[in-house]
Amino acid sequence: MAKPMTKTELVAKLAEAMDADKKTATTALDALSGIITSAVAEGGAVTLPGVGKIYCRERPERMVRNPATGEQFKKEADKQVKVTIAKALKDSVNG
Repeated sequence: MAKPMTKTELVAKLAEAMDADKKTATTALDALSGIITSAVAEGGAVTLPGVGKIYCRERPERMVRNPATGEQFKKEADKQVKVTIAKALKDSVNG
């Protein structure tokens, strides 16, 4: 399995694809990250065409078990960020 791409590597590839310098690419990447974060935090969803959909899902209060002790306890309701991968990306990975 390949090593995950770092932010530095991503910025370099983005700058190359945009035919821009790395500072511009970093600004664009940070802006995109901020937009996605704020939209999902507000309960919305963001669709990245060809990549997938990022959204927030609420989970109800539930009983969970501590695997070390076997003790059961009630976990409060919380939110979870989910990503649904686009069919186009799945198809390109699977050939």
